[in-house]
Amino acid sequence: LDELAALKALDEQGALRLRVYAAHDGTAEDLTPALAMDPLIPDPAGPGRLTVRMVKFYADGALGSRGAALLADYSDDRGNAGLLLTDPTVLEARVRTAHARGYQVATHAIGDRANMTVLHVYHRVFGGDAAAARPRIEHAQVLAEVDIPRFGAEGVIASVQPTHATSDMPWAEKRLGPERIKGAYAWQSLLKSGAVLAAGSDAPVEEVAPVLGL
Repeated sequence: LDELAALKALDEQGALRLRVYAAHDGTAEDLTPALAMDPLIPDPAGPGRLTVRMVKFYADGALGSRGAALLADYSDDRGNAGLLLTDPTVLEARVRTAHARGYQVATHAIGDRANMTVLHVYHRVFGGDAAAARPRIEHAQVLAEVDIPRFGAEGVIASVQPTHATSDMPWAEKRLGPERIKGAYAWQSLLKSGAVLAAGSDAPVEEVAPVLGL
């Protein structure tokens, strides 16, 4: 909220030199202060450059650290299937609250178990027709084959980062094995199933240069 206040002050002074689409931190212990404010949507014809209309949640960790939640153990770490960072019941309650307040929701999910969990939560909240609410899954990095068509069918945006495929290339198949890797970075499959993809850089974790994503 302190960062948001600073951004709002800069925007009101005309000193914000690029457009910012900001998200509230869904990991905050108490979301009440953040969601007490209405979504901030500037007039497209006006000078405002700050938009605040999203809440970001986290379902699991990262694939590199073997913290991404998988349906089966890591191929290179038997006995470890990663971890869910947010209890699905808690995640669903928070998604419902954010949606009721008029906010878009985005949930970080990298492993196939995390992605399946978030898709189930979104289905329960949005009833299988989420297109108007535009919920996002951030990364959608490792997917069970059965879940790929759900993105397009249910209106869930896959927010992917093309450079993850090249950054993870040296070790991703070691983590997942030769069969499960087929559902990783499966953006052509998502597109063919009718999903909407949003391709970003994941900066500052990855380099911001757009040419790398291209």
